[in-house]
Formats: sequence, C-alpha cells, structure tokens
Amino acid sequence: MANDANNVLLKQGAEGRIFKSELYGLPCIIKERFPKTYRHPALDKSLTAQRTKSEVRCIMRCRANGIRTPVVYFVDLETNKIYMEFIEESITVRDQIVSIQKLHPETYVEKLKTLAEKIGAIVGKMHEKNIIHGDMTTSNMLLKTAVNLQNLELIMIDFGLSYIENVAEDKGVDLYVLERAFLSTHPNTEKLFNHVLKSYVKHSKGGAVEVMKKLDEVRLRGRKRTMVG
Repeated sequence: MANDANNVLLKQGAEGRIFKSELYGLPCIIKERFPKTYRHPALDKSLTAQRTKSEVRCIMRCRANGIRTPVVYFVDLETNKIYMEFIEESITVRDQIVSIQKLHPETYVEKLKTLAEKIGAIVGKMHEKNIIHGDMTTSNMLLKTAVNLQNLELIMIDFGLSYIENVAEDKGVDLYVLERAFLSTHPNTEKLFNHVLKSYVKHSKGGAVEVMKKLDEVRLRGRKRTMVG
C-alpha cells in the first residue's frame, strides 16, 4: 500500500486534500475527503461515502466509454481515500491556453482550434453517457505534453462533484460552467469557445439541441443574477 510518510500535499480545498504518493512503487494521487464537523457524524459518514462512490462510478463510466481519466487503483471507504494514477508529463488545459495566448496573441484561436474541438467532443461524449462533471473548468483537464498537437490526448480529472443524470438542464449547466471558466480565465476566447460548442453538437448523438436550449436559459439566468447583484 501507500506509505503515508511519503505523501506530499498538492492541493487542499473545501471538500478534501490531494496528495502525491506511491502505491506499490507506482507514483499515484491520493484524494482524501475529510469529515465535515458541522454535520452529524453518522450522516457525514454516509454522505461522504456516497460522494466517493459517485466520483469513482463516473470515472469508471468514462473509461468504459473511451474517455481518458486517471486509472483508479484502490478505494478505501473507511478513510474516504481514492488512490489514482498520477498523470506524468502533463499540463492543464488552462496553462496551455494561457501559454499559446501569450506566444501567439494574433493567431491563438487558430492554433487552439484543435484543442477546442477535442474538448467539445469529449464533453459531448460524456453527456451522451449521462456523466455530469459538476466542475467543468480548464484546470480540470490535462494534456499530455509529449503528444503531437494534432493528436491531442486530453485527460479529464477531478470528478469530486460528478454524478450520473440524463437531464438536459444539468448538461446545460455543465457547459455554462465551462463557458464561464473560459471567458473569466482566458480573456477574448468567445470565438474559441464557439469551436467547443460546435464540436459538442457534432459529437453528441442525441439531445444536443435540447442541451443548447438549456444553456441559453442558464446564460439568461446568470445575466439576470449579475444585474440584480
């Protein structure tokens, strides 16, 4: 098993902690959900176990349908830890977009078009299989740096808020979260995100029209909330 003495804390959020460690000699990521002290212990244990199971279920469903995610090595429901593959030689899509925008300020849309289309295709495939990511941002997508830019290997990560649901509204919200992540983190990427949506529709075998309608509705609600303040 993993040696906790070798654990290196990479990230801590409201839901849990991410460590880099080793499992039987393999580099791995350990995701640990910690108890919520404001909840009754029995309720907290039940809810945390449900979230952990949902996360693993969505990762496994992705992999069963050809969507690249980290491999799940082991799940410990007693300690609420998920042991997963550490993706070596990778960068976040966020960092890739920021880098290309700086290097090619005039032509970044064209240079990132293939990546945008890949994102749209992957998200479309996830939604076709009723996988809602729940935190769809460019920081939760990895790119293998050793892969040719025309044959991108995109890896989806951080399924902590994911669940399985065949509801157009939820899929529309997933897209809206991704759109807000694009436009707030990467200025002037409206045209680039349009490539994401076109690819999403192209690769969604059913229900894309309804999802796009829901996306428009969610956008409208978002604008109203912004105006009300």
